[in-house]
This record gives sequence, C-alpha cells and structure tokens, in this order.
Amino acid sequence: MPITTGKSFSRTRALLCGLALLLASSLGAADYHVDSQAGDDARDGLRPDAAWRTLDRVNAAAFRPGDRVLFRAGSVWSGQLRVAAVGAPGRPVIFRSYGEGVRPRIETAGAFEDAVLLRNVQHLELRDLELSNRGEGDRSRRGVHLVAENCGTRSNIVIAGLFIHDVNGTQRKKDNGGIIFRTQGDRQPTRFDGLRLERNILWRVDRSGIAAQSYHANRTRWHPSTNVVIRDNWLGDVGGDGIVPWATDGCLVEHNIVQGANERAGSHNAGIWPWSTDRTVLRLNRASGVKTLLDGQGFDSDYNCRDTVIEYNLSHDNEGGFLLICSPGQRKAAENLGNLGTIVRYNISRHDRARTFHVSAAEQTLIHNNAVYIGPGQDVQVLLLTDWSGWARGLELRDNLFQSEGVGRYGHQVSHRPDGSYVLGPGWGPARDVVLRGNRYLGRHENPPGDAAKPGGSAPPPVAFDDWPGPQFDPREPGKFDAYLAAHRAWMLRLMERQFGRKPPVAE
Repeated sequence: MPITTGKSFSRTRALLCGLALLLASSLGAADYHVDSQAGDDARDGLRPDAAWRTLDRVNAAAFRPGDRVLFRAGSVWSGQLRVAAVGAPGRPVIFRSYGEGVRPRIETAGAFEDAVLLRNVQHLELRDLELSNRGEGDRSRRGVHLVAENCGTRSNIVIAGLFIHDVNGTQRKKDNGGIIFRTQGDRQPTRFDGLRLERNILWRVDRSGIAAQSYHANRTRWHPSTNVVIRDNWLGDVGGDGIVPWATDGCLVEHNIVQGANERAGSHNAGIWPWSTDRTVLRLNRASGVKTLLDGQGFDSDYNCRDTVIEYNLSHDNEGGFLLICSPGQRKAAENLGNLGTIVRYNISRHDRARTFHVSAAEQTLIHNNAVYIGPGQDVQVLLLTDWSGWARGLELRDNLFQSEGVGRYGHQVSHRPDGSYVLGPGWGPARDVVLRGNRYLGRHENPPGDAAKPGGSAPPPVAFDDWPGPQFDPREPGKFDAYLAAHRAWMLRLMERQFGRKPPVAE
C-alpha cells in the first residue's frame, strides 16, 4: 500500500471537502446567519456579512434538510424562536451559534409562553443558545417547549448545550419551566424516537426543570416514546421537580446533577423520577438539596411504571430523604399498572434526612447492595412502609449497608402529618411479603429488623468520603461547564468504584 504524503493527504482532504460541498449544494442545504447587531432582514442570510437581523425573519423561513441556522455569538434578541422544520435522516436542520464569544441570547420576558417553541419537528438539533423568560403574573412560561401533536413518530431530535435561566412559570402546573417535551392529540398516536436532551444548564426555573407531558401516558392509549436519553444536564434552584420523563419505554437518565429542587412549589415534588414509564434506567445521577417533606426525596420510582432500575446514583442532603417507591393501591388496571418490579442497587445515600426507603403500595420491589450513611444528630426512618389506598406487597432488602452516626428507625405508618412526615410504628403493618436479609447495621438503630443480629452478607463496607463534596459548578460561569462535567463524571465513577468495588456500566 503506498504511503500518503502530507501534501497528497491535504489535496485528498480538499477534494473530499469540495465534493461534500457540491453534494450539500445539490441537495439544497444552506447556512443562514442571524446577527442582532449588524444583520438586515432584507438580505439573504447566506453569509456572515449578509446576515438576517430578527427572530421574525427566522420564524418566517422554510428550512430544508441539511440547512443550518447560525446565530452570532454575543447577539441578543427579544421575543420567541418558533421552529417547525423537518430534516431527513443524516441531514438534520441545525440551529446553533457561530463566531467567538458568549452564547447568543433570547430574552422572551414573558411576552410568549415559550422562549423556543419546537412544533412537530424531526431530524433537528437545537444547540448552544442562552434563554430566559421572566415576566409579570402567575402564568405558564418555558425555556424550550417541544411539542408533537397528531403527527406519528418524530425522530432524531437533539436539544443540547443550552443555558436556560430565570423562567418564572406558575407553580400550579408541572408542564412549565426549563425544558418540556410533550406528545399529544387523539387523532394519530404520536411519540418521539431518538430524543436527546444533553449538556444543558437549567437555573432558577419554575416549576419543572426537565419534564414531559403526554396524552399517551394512560395505559388505555399507551404509545410511549422510545430511545429517549437525558444526560449530563445540571439543574439548580428549581421551583418543583427536577427531571421527570413520562410515557417512555427504555428511557436513560444518566449523569445529571440536580442541586436544589422543590424550592418554591410548596407541593409534592422530588429530584429525579419517572412517571408512567417502562424500563427506565436512572444511573450515575446526583440529587441534593431537595426541600420539604412533601415528597422531597432525591429520587422516586412512581406509579404506572414497570421495571424501573435505579443504580449507581448519589443522593445527599435532601430534606425528604433518598427514595420514594409508590403507587395507589386501588387502581384501574387499564389506566394504572401500579409500580411493578423496581430494582434499586449500588446507590449511595449520604446525610439524607427524614426517610431513606419510603415504600407505598408498590409490588415486587428489590433493594440491594446500597450504602446508606446517616449523619451525626440525624433521626431517619430508614425503612418506612405507608398506606396509599393499599400497602406494599413483595419487598426485599438485602445486602445493604446502614451506617448511623445518629438514629436509624424501621417500621410502618401509624399516622400522617400535614407537613408530609409520618408517625412510625414497629413492624410492617399490613404490608405483605417483606423480607430483609444480609444487611449490615452499624451505629444506633431503633427497632431494627430481625436480620440486624446476623452477619452483613455481601453488604458493602463503609468508605471514607475523603474528597467530598467533589467538583462544584457555578452557573454564573457557564463557560466552565464542559470542564466541570468531565471532572464530575470522573469523580462519580471513582466514588462508586471505591464504594462498591465495581465500575458502573456507562461510557466515560
């Protein structure tokens, strides 16, 4: 085989680039530039020096597969970006920034519900913009609203690298806040296939951080979205819920950081949790600072969910505790399957308050090989079984570490207080088929289960948190986000391997 010289390689590369440009031209793809300072809507937008000026000009355009809409770095617009573009496989329509400087910014200021509205799009990417939507009055507001309605399957959508902040939506509804993705309409079953929400910063948003809504969540019209990935997002100072997928099958929620949730809603919210989903995997996420005892947990496996897996996550300093697993006991089978087959394994709960494992009317739940650290002076209900029109059935806790520098308690609900706390009684009450075996109990535990006097089985040993609290991120410096994400992922992997002696099954 002949050796390619530097000059011949350069000529080959130039030829290939030229062919690529000719192919793009033959397919009709173009780059459109938008510059809020030097642009002019009377121009064609095809060069930086012929850029458009306004969002209205972008909203009025019809884009074709392979087109790119490029917003100049440092530009600022008022109003709304509305997109209905449809790309093609391998030729997405892309909206992103160009040039040097800070992200292009859209300041909606409450003039529209959504800073960016994506309606019935597919094969589309939205990247590297800054969005805010702070206005007057108590009403719905969002950063990004992705809507698919009566349009079948919408494929290959990427929302990545956005900085969304100061969205003061209403606390009365969950379907507003940072990024909301929605499937709806009763004429044609509709879903997303291949939706990726990645590397976004969401700060000071109400009510939800990243959340879904779906007409198809009900089991009588079940039509779940597939290949949904929510990864590497940071959320801070969220009014209600952090991350909540709905109506999905096989959703992956991986390495997201929720730092402060349920800050203002004053209702039942948690950090990261699925509702009405099948086979959701929550992995390598970190949730902390979730407020109140109205839920208030870092994580939750909620009702109408089957086969949820919660693994290698870190929960700490949440007022409501680590994990809620719940469903109404009385249910209409066609509409709500309950909570079936949740698996919780290889997670760390550190200094979570109120409750560790709160189980209400869920069925066939397995909790194993987790490490729970109760902090000095804390009084925690480590295992709490409660009544939600029924009690848990089929619950096994095995090979977990419970280390207490305060007090750990175990039992079932005797009564429920308005603030979301519970009065605990010994034993499991009406719950059925509850088994604890091989767990390790260190420190003070009140009314411990029967296996407390036995050896700890294969429960993980305690570890020292010698590099706590790990890498930190300041959203006022969004330019440092990529470096923070890489450092935080590496730190989480080290922490999990040190605690459990095994690497989480994720791509580094």
